[in-house]
Amino acid sequence: MDLLRFITAGSVDDGKSTLIGRLLYDSKNILIDQLEALEKSTKNKENGEVDLALLTDGLRAEREQGITIDVAYRYFSTPKRKFIIADAPGHVQYTRNMITGASNANLIIILIDARQGVVEQTRRHSIIASLLKIPHVVVAINKMDLVEYSQDVFNNIVIDYRQVATQLGLTDVTYIPISALDGDNIVDRSTKITWYSGQPLLEFLEEVKIDNDINLTDGRFQVQFVIRPQTDELHDYRGYAGKVISGIYKGGDKVKVLPQDIETTIAGVEVAGKPANEIFAPQSAVIRLTDDIDISRGDSIVKIENIPKVSNELEVLLCWLDDKPLISGNKYLLQHNSRQVRAVLKNVEYKLDVNSLQRQPVDGNVKLNEVVKATIRTASPLVYDGYETLSENGSAILIDETSNSTVAAVLIKQ
Repeated sequence: MDLLRFITAGSVDDGKSTLIGRLLYDSKNILIDQLEALEKSTKNKENGEVDLALLTDGLRAEREQGITIDVAYRYFSTPKRKFIIADAPGHVQYTRNMITGASNANLIIILIDARQGVVEQTRRHSIIASLLKIPHVVVAINKMDLVEYSQDVFNNIVIDYRQVATQLGLTDVTYIPISALDGDNIVDRSTKITWYSGQPLLEFLEEVKIDNDINLTDGRFQVQFVIRPQTDELHDYRGYAGKVISGIYKGGDKVKVLPQDIETTIAGVEVAGKPANEIFAPQSAVIRLTDDIDISRGDSIVKIENIPKVSNELEVLLCWLDDKPLISGNKYLLQHNSRQVRAVLKNVEYKLDVNSLQRQPVDGNVKLNEVVKATIRTASPLVYDGYETLSENGSAILIDETSNSTVAAVLIKQ
């Protein structure tokens, strides 16, 4: 059974948390004790309804204000598929938190209030989806009950959002009219939205094809740990444990170890401590090589047919996530999968307007939530692909050395 990771995003009070609560509630993925606690703490006791948003709004501040601040993760499953949901915040100042939830998502659900239509946060979240190359987009037009299930309202919002999608290059977009509060088109097909002939949301999530989202062509494996048991029975064993970022590996494959640029051959591969015929993305596995090479954490083992880039200087797009402004010349730690290197931000070329995607000059320092084009120089070479080519090997984060906090999401350009 495969796993679909998806994130919900939208403006404040669009009903993201209620939608997730409705998915869990109607698909019977809430435990009895969770339901009892929900009924005790619900705000809608007087009319007998359960406040489903409380299932995901876990922070006390969120419950008091009725908003989502942090990214809340929930797991559930149906007979057809497993799911991990990330509920992203709607307020502008918490947009940076969405990056963490969206970075490994297969799909994004962008909620739009049927009364409000496409707003600035809709565009902002859509831009992040396009920058992060999320393969599938669902535009859930919520609160249809408050516009009398009007097909005209739905169609006008679809027309408006298609302009946004075209501008951002979002191609796989599905539009679903819903009411998260009443459960219309969430798990079961709505009897009130008879003009809609498509699938309800859960059915779509169960059946959307994600097989092609995984790159099985370009062999990329980054070492996380070198296994040397040094016991009598395994005195000469040396294995390299890590995650297959992309591609397929098997014994006998010709590979290169980068950044050392040493060619060798795979002696064997293992999964869960047992020999395997092959390993493939996104498995965690062990590779054994025929030659005894000095390899350490963060080094890459790649197929020789398709070599990634190796460089100290990176052209990147940065989404700045820190309250403190970004200043050119500052030094950071760059974390690229399991490889961590020291880096300095050399210069900032321009910033992107989140509403128009137009390039703008940088006036002063880069501030929270701004997206900029910049150049980063690393102390040692980085093995990478362009984000648009292979996002799993073209993304990174910048870490402040003093506070150890993540200050920027990095998309490496070609």
